[in-house]
Amino acid sequence: MSSSALGRDFRLLWSAAVSSRFGDALRTPALALLAATVTRDPRVIAAVTVAGQLPPLLFGLLGGVYADRWDRRRTMALVDGLRAGVVAALAVAIALDRAGVLTLLVAAFLLAALGTLFDSASFALLPALVPPAALPRANGRLQVGTAVAGGFLGAPAAGVLFAVTPALPFTLDALTFAAAALLVLALTPSPAPPTGSGAPRRPVWGEIVEGLRWLRGHQTLWRVTLLAAASNLAISGLLAVLVLYALDVLRVPPAGYGLFAASAILGGIAGALGAGRLAARLGTVSALRVVLAVQTVALAGFTVSRHPVPGGLALAVFAAGTVVWNSLSASYGQQHVPAGLLGRVGAGQRMVGLLTAPVGAVLAGLIGAAYGTVPVAVAAAGTFALVTLAAWRTLRPAAPVPPTAAPTSGGTADRPAPHPSR
Repeated sequence: MSSSALGRDFRLLWSAAVSSRFGDALRTPALALLAATVTRDPRVIAAVTVAGQLPPLLFGLLGGVYADRWDRRRTMALVDGLRAGVVAALAVAIALDRAGVLTLLVAAFLLAALGTLFDSASFALLPALVPPAALPRANGRLQVGTAVAGGFLGAPAAGVLFAVTPALPFTLDALTFAAAALLVLALTPSPAPPTGSGAPRRPVWGEIVEGLRWLRGHQTLWRVTLLAAASNLAISGLLAVLVLYALDVLRVPPAGYGLFAASAILGGIAGALGAGRLAARLGTVSALRVVLAVQTVALAGFTVSRHPVPGGLALAVFAAGTVVWNSLSASYGQQHVPAGLLGRVGAGQRMVGLLTAPVGAVLAGLIGAAYGTVPVAVAAAGTFALVTLAAWRTLRPAAPVPPTAAPTSGGTADRPAPHPSR
């Protein structure tokens, strides 16, 4: 099925996602490099990571409720407009040499807080743009398109643009947010309000509990979510010190950090293209278990690498596994979560799946400050080994869908990729 077969609205959404991801690929490594120029203290750099991880825990469930209540197209456009303003202000602060640690912390927190609402709304919007049978293809095209925009265009240029002037990648990122907002506004307005908006509204907390209760009652989705939370402990810890590990252990030159980061995007592309075939061959649940095993081996290889090339290859394999996990868990959820709970269950899975991320970042900062970044990578590999063993023992095919809700599109338990996207 081609992009044209998916329709005009999908092409607009795809274009907005690609534009936004290009800016992300510029900003993410540039922000890490900027933090490393402000301080070499792993605890401070880890604090910037934590500032970007707290909002999903604080506001994620609330974002799921309002993604089910509000017009998703307008919500996404407004959020991207606000994020364009935040990044533009950061670029001005950098150009004026006023971007200290506090500035980085505030910017990371605001962008992530706005992103919680955007993520819930965008995930819930896609099933309204394409037929149900086309959702796997549409999700795959979104992942490949954003990975190419980031990996082949944005990430390799980030280090070079940062070397020209630190404010440049952030300025371009603000422009991509603005372009994405305009593209989303061009989507055809929905002829009907979001699901459930016509019914009497209960208190926000009651709606949150309803989504969490459904998630907890679905055996396989709940186990997948818990495994994602456990693996996030390792992933977040590694991400928190990745720039220092690359610069100090793998000897990646600062101007080449964006290219090194692109290895993760390249791995993500391969994972997105192969996820469907892997699920068709092994079955979704079995494929998820295999993915964890492969990631454990890749992470072990990363810990013993002392050169950018083998380190980048190991990171690429690990990133491919992350994308496959997210793709397959998304497909599984889309077959089981009821339409009326689309935003809330998806937000609940993301929140639980990310619950351990700040813990991993804080632990990595403390361990890195006391013993260096190598023990952080070793601990991450050990954690993944334990998660893999748990998955092979406990992850089984789903119990029948609860009779009170018919299967339809739903959310996923997302794990952060080695270079997170919006």
